[in-house]
Amino acid sequence: MRDPTKIEGCIFDIKRFAVHDGPGVRTTVFLKGCSLRCVWCHNPESISPEPEILVHAERCISCGTCLRVCPNGAHQVEASGEKRYDRELCDLCGRCVESCYAEALVMAGRRVTVEDVMAVAREDAKFYEVSGGGVTLSGGEPLVQGEFATAILRQCKAEGFHTAIDTSGHVSWKVIEEALPYMDLVLYDIKHIAALRHKQYTGASNRLILDNLRRLCHHGVPIEVRMPIIPTINDSKKFIESAARVLSSLDNITAVRLLAYHRLAGSKYQSLERENNMPDVASPSEHQIRQVATWISRYGLRVIISSALETFRRTAP
Repeated sequence: MRDPTKIEGCIFDIKRFAVHDGPGVRTTVFLKGCSLRCVWCHNPESISPEPEILVHAERCISCGTCLRVCPNGAHQVEASGEKRYDRELCDLCGRCVESCYAEALVMAGRRVTVEDVMAVAREDAKFYEVSGGGVTLSGGEPLVQGEFATAILRQCKAEGFHTAIDTSGHVSWKVIEEALPYMDLVLYDIKHIAALRHKQYTGASNRLILDNLRRLCHHGVPIEVRMPIIPTINDSKKFIESAARVLSSLDNITAVRLLAYHRLAGSKYQSLERENNMPDVASPSEHQIRQVATWISRYGLRVIISSALETFRRTAP
C-alpha cells in the first residue's frame, strides 16, 4: 500500500505565521498550477504546475557565474553585451539559481512530499493551539493537484490541525468531494457573477464555480467567500448586488471578504518574461470598498474588508 506521506506535489512557497488565510496563526502552503487565467493575477508564478525561474535583471551584478555553471547554455550574452536567458534550453537543474548569490535568479516551485509539508506545520503546532490556527492550502488553485492537496489535508486532520483551503472552485466536483471530509473551512473565490464577463477576464465561465459552491453549501462546511474588487471590472452596483443575491440564498456562508486589487505584481510578469494583460486600473479607494461592503451587507451577509496591503501580504511569496 502506498504511503500517503510520500505523495509528491509542486509548491512555490510556504508562508508561516500567516493571519489572513483563516482563523488564528496559520501555515499557508502555496501549490503551483491554476485552472483559470485571471488578468489581474497577483501570483503569475503560480499558474504553471511546473517549476519556473524568475529573472530579476535589476539585481544582476554581471558576475558571469550562471553562464559558467549552466550545462545547456541557457544563459547567454548577446553581441550587444546584454544577458539573455533562453527558457527553451533550460532543464531547470537549478545550478544557476544556487550559484546566484545576488538572487537575480530565483526558482519558483519545488517538488516536495506531504511529509515535507507536515514537518514545517508541526513546528508551528503550539501556535495553532494557542490561536486556534492551522494549515491553509492556497495557490494557484490547490485542487489542480487534487491527490497531493487531499493527502496534506488528510494528514493535517490525522494530527489534529485545523484545515482550510483557498479555492476558486474551478475543478471537477469529484476532486472537491474527495478532499471535503478533511476540510474545516473553505475560502471560496468569487471573481465575477456574470458568466460572460467571468470568461472574458478569467478565461472560463463561472458556471462550474457556482455549481460547486451550491453543492458545497449542502455539505455543511463553513465557507468564507472571497471577492477581489477590481475597479471597472467587477465593482459596479449591478454586479455586486447580483452576487449578493446569489450568496444570500445559500447556507453556511460565514462571511464575504473583500480583497482590494493592487498593481504590485507587475515585476513578477517581467521576471517570467510574460505579458501583463491587466488594464491600467488603480486600486480601489477605501470609499469604494466600503460602498461595495454596504451593498453586500444589505442582503444580510457579514462583510470583512481587507486592504490592498493585506492582500499583497497574503499573495506575495
